[in-house]
Amino acid sequence: MENKDRHETNEDDNLKIIEETLIGYNSAKDFTTLDAWKKARKVKLFFYKEVIPLLPNEEKYDLASQIRRSSISITHNIAEGYGRFHFKESIQLYRVSRGSLYELKDDIISCLDLNYINKDLFIRGIVLIEDAKVTLNGYIKYTQNQKKKYEK
Repeated sequence: MENKDRHETNEDDNLKIIEETLIGYNSAKDFTTLDAWKKARKVKLFFYKEVIPLLPNEEKYDLASQIRRSSISITHNIAEGYGRFHFKESIQLYRVSRGSLYELKDDIISCLDLNYINKDLFIRGIVLIEDAKVTLNGYIKYTQNQKKKYEK
């Protein structure tokens, strides 16, 4: 418990730490400045901190493992897509990220159906997922438009 308390920080503090490490670096050219990544990060942290701890031990290697993979995949694919040189590759990775959001939506529905979480936690999760999805869809559309602009 002592070790856990020592490492606990609030997600806004962590984001500030991330941003501070970019001083002297062109942060405008970093995935951590993307609203889509920031919202995906909130989804990931929500599932890690609020949903996974409520799952029973028998779900440790099933549902909990799937939730971990999906939630990490969202931010990973946005970061990787941002680092790709070609628009087509980037867009494909952003779509994979969107698919992981849909997986988490199914996972949180399963958690509610199996009575692992209550209705309030379910609603909070759905709101975070939908907000991240709308923002990511907007970023995908923006990237597609940039691709068209440079193809002309």
